[in-house]
Amino acid sequence: MAKPLRLWSRPALFQLNVLILIGSTVLCLLLQLSRLPGMILLDVTPNWCLIWVVTWSIKRSPLQGLIAGMALGLIQDGITAPSPTHALGLAIAGYITSTLDVRRWVDEDFICAALIVFMMAPVVEAVFAGQLALQGVWDSQQIWTHLQQVSLSSAIISSLWTPLVYVPLNRWWERLHDLLHSR
Repeated sequence: MAKPLRLWSRPALFQLNVLILIGSTVLCLLLQLSRLPGMILLDVTPNWCLIWVVTWSIKRSPLQGLIAGMALGLIQDGITAPSPTHALGLAIAGYITSTLDVRRWVDEDFICAALIVFMMAPVVEAVFAGQLALQGVWDSQQIWTHLQQVSLSSAIISSLWTPLVYVPLNRWWERLHDLLHSR
């Protein structure tokens, strides 16, 4: 029979937390690459990396949000295409998210997370579109039309799926905090 979490040592809890961080990150990256039925809106899938970065950044410092966004964006670049980079948009989203005072808006955490994802999706898409414009890949009219379609669809579908990532991770981090500070 497994020991209750409150009986685990600090190093064991730390190792479990690292496993949960890595596992949730890998899961979000794999979901980012998949096109599952019910997760597509106007040919756009949820931005799982953005959802993870917002989930991480809500209760963290701006530097931690920035680093998490940059790291996850670079990993996403490594498994997709490195140019234009996803790291810049996710880093900006992580930084902005961590500077927001979410407790002032809404009492329900997962609603705040969904609202923030809804607000950050157009930011991430605009940064990506800006990079496309600077590279001269598309003309400005194509980029603007694409940005309008993708950013709204991404915001809607990503915010709807946010609780799937936010609720379990947030509950784990709250439980971990309680366990570590009750000793």
